[in-house]
Amino acid sequence: MSLSSASAAPGVAQAFLCLLLCIPRGSSCPPSCQCTERAGAKAVLCSSRHLEEIPKDIPRDVVFLKLDANSITRIPGNAFRHLSHLEEIDLSRNAIEKIDGAAFRGVAAGLRSLDLSGNRIRSIPKEALLALKAKLRLANNPWHCECALQEVLWEARLDPDSVRDITCHTAPREEYVGKPLLQVLDAGVNLCGVRQRSTDVAVLVTMFAWFAMVVVYVVCYVRHNREDSCGHRHYLGALPSAPAHAETISTAL
Repeated sequence: MSLSSASAAPGVAQAFLCLLLCIPRGSSCPPSCQCTERAGAKAVLCSSRHLEEIPKDIPRDVVFLKLDANSITRIPGNAFRHLSHLEEIDLSRNAIEKIDGAAFRGVAAGLRSLDLSGNRIRSIPKEALLALKAKLRLANNPWHCECALQEVLWEARLDPDSVRDITCHTAPREEYVGKPLLQVLDAGVNLCGVRQRSTDVAVLVTMFAWFAMVVVYVVCYVRHNREDSCGHRHYLGALPSAPAHAETISTAL
């Protein structure tokens, strides 16, 4: 080996090591997605890729994340916690049924847009959304119109173009079913009050049932004691009297 070759070998090794160290960690693109630039920021496009869950290897520097038109069924806790630069998430047109209360922990402060429209969401923990500053799209889901959804509608930043498409698929009262939630609330309905009234009625029914059981028990107890008393009197009446018993004994003697 020549002197020049020997001196070049350490240089090549150093260059290779530098190349490995200079590659940003977490910048690889998931195999089922396409990574590109959008407005000078990283965008990860995973639309229509038959995904059943949120990819684990999303680059840490992603700003725009599109996961729409897949088969994702749930958003687990801390699903995006490592994506501190994230500003927009599109999860529309999936099959999402369950959202963990800590699903968006770690991105709540920076997130500007969250699209959950066109899924199978019936209810959602309010703590999952109320901490967000993002504009929310919740339309075209089979919502169960209840107090938690009402609180989300009042306190969260809903997209004004889609709020009228939040429709009651099920509700505490049949007359609300099929109507836009906003129309129900505009009519003066308080779903939190409905829940409270339902709870009060349930408590009253339970108390009445316990009271009825106590009354039945007391009646049965009194009746049983009365029957025992009558039986005891009949028994005493059937016994021969003391004088007659003594007379019978003396006659026999």
